[in-house]
Amino acid sequence: MSLSLDFQLPSRDVQVALEVADGEHLAILGPNGAGKSTVLQVLAGLLRPASGHAQLGDRTLFSTAGAGQWLPAHARGISMLAQQPRLFPHLSAAQNIAFGPRSGGASRREAARIADEWLHRLGLWELRDRKPTQLSGGQAQRMALARALAPQPQLLLLDEPMAALDVHVVPELRLTMRELLRGKTTVMVTHSARDALVLADRVVVVEAGRIAEQGPAWQVLSRPASSFGRRMMAASGAADRGRRRPGRPQYRQAASGSTARLCPEPAEEQ
Repeated sequence: MSLSLDFQLPSRDVQVALEVADGEHLAILGPNGAGKSTVLQVLAGLLRPASGHAQLGDRTLFSTAGAGQWLPAHARGISMLAQQPRLFPHLSAAQNIAFGPRSGGASRREAARIADEWLHRLGLWELRDRKPTQLSGGQAQRMALARALAPQPQLLLLDEPMAALDVHVVPELRLTMRELLRGKTTVMVTHSARDALVLADRVVVVEAGRIAEQGPAWQVLSRPASSFGRRMMAASGAADRGRRRPGRPQYRQAASGSTARLCPEPAEEQ
């Protein structure tokens, strides 16, 4: 589903307008307090803007024009995955995943079938009967991802979904997400240049509640025009240089049409 959003929220000094094509992955980058999560909250129906409108496909999520329209959060066809899994503690992993389809009107048997399918796809079948407290951080976030995707949302919102995970867990989950999100309209908030490069088709940089720059992910990340983009890439480059070891393949960004891909790059000689 394509997305069109244009809103103003003076109480937070945020004014953002953006478009997301059907099946496109958009990453929103920016410093803390810039308004990134505000965009997701407005889309999810958790925050009501002072003015503006949002359209998802042929449905109006909200509009302040005329008498005004406001579609409640549960009726928007949107799933959201946050930093913390927020699984229901009294339900098993399988029951957590089945919750969305069941809430959408699926029968108990159909919801269980959908949950089993996602457990198999994520390689978590053996954990289906465990409660959230019996899962590791990476396992819980995978379960949360399955729960978000199980209802087949028209729009998926990701609010720094890997920020709270151990570093060794992130690369595998990032690649898993890249496979599972193909063809799904997605808006992701992140502080990670790697997340944006691997998962996003296009990047929007927000500073002080306004869009500072936007464009294809590879272009914004390789030639940032905003002050935050330049600082982020400078920090990312310094961290990469600190991690390099002789004989290990490094990676650089390369463009293939309008999409980004990772290409091997020889390690620096000492």
